[in-house]
Amino acid sequence: MSFKPANWPRKLRSQAWYGGNSRDTIYHRGWLKNQGYPHDLFDGRPVIGIMNTWSELTPCNGHLNELAEKVKAGIWEAGGFPVEVPVFSASENTFRPTAMMYRNLAAMAVEEAMRGQPIDGAVLMVGCDKTTPSLLMGAASTDIPSIVVTGGPMLNGWFRGERVGSGTHLWKFSEAVKAGEMTQDDFLEAEQAMSRSSGTCNTMGTASTMASMAEALGMALSGNAAIPAVDSRRRVMAQMTGRRIVQMVKDDLKPSDIMTKQAFENAIRTNGAIGGSTNAVVHLLAIAGRVGIDLTLDDWDRCGRDMATIVNLMPSGKYLMEEFFYAGGLPVVLRHLGEAGKLYKDALTVSGSTIWDEVKEARNWNEDVILPVEKALTQQGGIAVLKGNLAPKGAVIKPSAATPSLMKHRGRAVVFEDIDDYKARIGDDSLDIDETCVMVLKNCGPKGYPGMAEVGNMGLPPKVLRKGITDMVRISDARMSGTAYGTVILHTSPEAATGGPLAVVQTGDMIEIDVEARKLHLEVADAELEARMAAWKPSHEQPQSGYAKLFQDTVQGADTGADFDFLKGCRGAAVGKDSH
Repeated sequence: MSFKPANWPRKLRSQAWYGGNSRDTIYHRGWLKNQGYPHDLFDGRPVIGIMNTWSELTPCNGHLNELAEKVKAGIWEAGGFPVEVPVFSASENTFRPTAMMYRNLAAMAVEEAMRGQPIDGAVLMVGCDKTTPSLLMGAASTDIPSIVVTGGPMLNGWFRGERVGSGTHLWKFSEAVKAGEMTQDDFLEAEQAMSRSSGTCNTMGTASTMASMAEALGMALSGNAAIPAVDSRRRVMAQMTGRRIVQMVKDDLKPSDIMTKQAFENAIRTNGAIGGSTNAVVHLLAIAGRVGIDLTLDDWDRCGRDMATIVNLMPSGKYLMEEFFYAGGLPVVLRHLGEAGKLYKDALTVSGSTIWDEVKEARNWNEDVILPVEKALTQQGGIAVLKGNLAPKGAVIKPSAATPSLMKHRGRAVVFEDIDDYKARIGDDSLDIDETCVMVLKNCGPKGYPGMAEVGNMGLPPKVLRKGITDMVRISDARMSGTAYGTVILHTSPEAATGGPLAVVQTGDMIEIDVEARKLHLEVADAELEARMAAWKPSHEQPQSGYAKLFQDTVQGADTGADFDFLKGCRGAAVGKDSH
């Protein structure tokens, strides 16, 4: 840790709007005073923007307006001036075609909300899957002092004595209905048990994963990731976060000081230890790009290859986030990594201390939830990056959620040209498919869907499910929910819509998968593969206007984070010209 706090007091960027007695500053100050603010609040103290992704159409974040009041209290207590700013909220369970299409838009929106307004520091109020990465991306681009506070996971679901994980059991029960093992009425009854409190998914899905990534990166206070949404300690965390951001502004402690290459490697190893979502791959790559850090899929494979998955949570294990918090939460995992020599202990955090200073005294209160290494869910967790002639730029798989016997497999491809083709044919018992086949889904990547939807964990054919089979190898250029499970190969790059090799796979082709060897191979002769690719023509829709066209024209591949090509490494929070 080499950070040296800035001198205080000093003139902050908000004084370009509010300092002095010119016509322009009186204009800015006077309008804000119509809300009843006393004149002495404009004396040069830190103005803190509470960037709030609360929305009634973002259920995961539906309680953030309540938490914002606690953040405000902390800011007032520390001598700051809080201003709550609503920002774009990309809801995972509402937006179509997929929230991922709007992650970059949300990041742009929050970046400009921070850059163009009198904000000296920001509290990033997040929760739902895409809200955490989008606000971190925006904060990374502006490089204004920023800190994350998440809304926290919902309480455990329970149905007929069974612990129910949000998302995970949706997939499980849906397959059970198709297999004739569960009635539709029972499925509807179970729906009422899945989401019984405010908060994000209670599994180690993408929301909890990204909350953990924010903490592992050092961008949230220690212990933030796992506190349940309705626990009083979540409100305490919000208030303490409000207090801390004021001192961060005084010290000029910025995202670029915290999110270093070492911090990202800490996060990647943490993702392996917790059995985190594959979505963390595209999000951390995108955030790193905004900071100007050279992070690649090779870093993901290198840092994750020898990571044991020790957090026994769905979808990889059996418990939920509530138990993870009671067991000690992420600080226990980080302490384990430090003791195992797999943590950069000197990495700086928003607290001003090193990550090791924050976690070295953490205690594990339940070794069935946070497992000893010798009892790990898998000794080779993390995210495995596969390459070969089917994925020259890489594809990813989550070993902790896969079937061990399928990690080395050779099977006949059954191809679906897009998600509509899959939906139209998967339920047909005449479909020539069995459990040894490899299901291949095309045109669901960043450009193809568009937005790279979470459809990679394709449901199995009913006739296979009725045989008692619960997993098959599935390959696509799509993503899958962090709550999902199975031997699912995702993010295949280049994607089919840009003419990657995936685009020319044909039903009947043989595909070889070897996760240990990091191999994904299409058994087609090089000359034949070249001829197919030369004859290929795009078939996905090409939007002609609006954000959809901007997205289509500028989004990059999943292997680099699916950010826009003109936004990587663009950092700096310069104050724009005043038009008044």
